[in-house]
Amino acid sequence: MDFDLSEQQAQFADATRGFAERHLRAGALARAHAEDYPWDIARLMAANGFLGIAIPEQHGGIGGQLMDAIIAIEQIAAADPRSADVIQAGNFGAIRVLAQFATPAQRERYLKSLLAGEALISVAMTEPNAGSAVTELTTFAKPDGDGFRISGSKIFTTHGLHATVFLVYVRYGPGVGNIGSVLIERGAEGFSFGKKVRFLSGEDWNPLYFDNVFVPKKDVLLGPGGFKKQIAGFNVERIGNTARSLALGRYAFNAARELATTRRQFGQALCEFQGLQWKFAEMQIKLDAAQLLLYRAATNADKGFPGAADTAIAKAMCNRVGFEVASEAMQIMGGAGYSEDSLVEYCFRRTRGWMIAGGAVEVLLNRIAEHVFDRKFPQGPPKSALASEATD
Repeated sequence: MDFDLSEQQAQFADATRGFAERHLRAGALARAHAEDYPWDIARLMAANGFLGIAIPEQHGGIGGQLMDAIIAIEQIAAADPRSADVIQAGNFGAIRVLAQFATPAQRERYLKSLLAGEALISVAMTEPNAGSAVTELTTFAKPDGDGFRISGSKIFTTHGLHATVFLVYVRYGPGVGNIGSVLIERGAEGFSFGKKVRFLSGEDWNPLYFDNVFVPKKDVLLGPGGFKKQIAGFNVERIGNTARSLALGRYAFNAARELATTRRQFGQALCEFQGLQWKFAEMQIKLDAAQLLLYRAATNADKGFPGAADTAIAKAMCNRVGFEVASEAMQIMGGAGYSEDSLVEYCFRRTRGWMIAGGAVEVLLNRIAEHVFDRKFPQGPPKSALASEATD
């Protein structure tokens, strides 16, 4: 089995790395601490073919594979960790679900501007009482004439402060079979935002409130029965999360390696100390192992969506490794790594968040166990117990 990139992939990686070095490295530190979404970078990346990499050409994309988008994340993050977010937003998650399931009219209305870097889409899925148990969401879509009235709330929406359109998970009726999604634009009547809150990572989010928001049928992305399609698409979101975790861990590793070869203590370079040599050897093993699992998930997907088991294994591994390596790199660099003058502390904070976002590591372990035993392990109480409670 060949674990090397193909000649075409290697050329793409080299070209992407060159683009990042020329256009992104110089402003990487300031960009990491900026509050606004980097719209200028989004438009620049769109102009250079980095958005919609795995979206079919007939839908306005580049027509590449998921692996190509992962390569883009890796190479962009090597020079500018924050700009990897633009690759994520323009290739993974909500934009892929939109491209896959949208009507031609929806693609024309939304996808075109998203791929041009002029708009941004955010998935509104998590609710105060429906996090890992997303099937318990209560945001409801009530039929009203030629459309639906949406009522409910969402939290923890990535890019929620900056998105122009939201892919909102809704319930059309009881049960998993009645979960789907709609598209709601910023500024829609009855759609409001709560107080801004900041994560440890430095990212901001705010609650979303839907008060009888009217959504015409033309803006329904997936009707009843669409939940499994949405979650299959969400595996792509997880792959983007996975790739960034690993890429930021590797950025921290390279920064620590550079310091270990140039900084001298007690009359010799840091890399001469066996204790640090072993740290770097352990980090290299972890990074290489995690990358193989990530590449397996991506290549097995081909041009479709990655499998749930491959995705869960890759994400659990890469989330852990990215954070552990960033933490170890910061320890090696001491005050230099802990300071905001270094992007290592930024990578540490970001990778910690991805162990929660997009599927917590513990939830992923549940999914992996189901794959191991080829059976479901429901985390909630048995249905009989729920029925009994309802009649008490």
